[in-house]
Amino acid sequence: MGLIYFRSNLFRTEKDLKIRTKKFAVDVLNFVDKLPNKRSANIIGNQLGRSASSVAANYRSACLAGSHAEFISKIAVAEEEADQSTFWLDIIPGTRNSLAETILPLLNEARELTAIFTASNKTAKKNKVSQKEEISQFPNPKISK
Repeated sequence: MGLIYFRSNLFRTEKDLKIRTKKFAVDVLNFVDKLPNKRSANIIGNQLGRSASSVAANYRSACLAGSHAEFISKIAVAEEEADQSTFWLDIIPGTRNSLAETILPLLNEARELTAIFTASNKTAKKNKVSQKEEISQFPNPKISK
């Protein structure tokens, strides 16, 4: 089980982040259910619900990745979906579908999840480069030049 760096400087486990991303998805879906029945709220609600639930789904998928490349790919999708959730939450007050104060906890969580997955993605890419350098320094003696 891996450790993930949280902005609060606490180390948490992969399980904790699975719980956190699932809670984010559920909280967003419950929020979306309370949006008014207007066209703009429906458009935003559909997009927001998809992106927030995709954060949790893609993080879970990354945890089951069969390769480093697959992990990087899935973490990148989780990062992108968290950022899209931030976008949709950020525009809601401008559409007058909800108050900024109501959205603030969800918006803060979306921003923090984006930061976590961005950092994780950068670290994973850096580790992949390091692995390639190690491989090139110690080539396989069975492979002819």
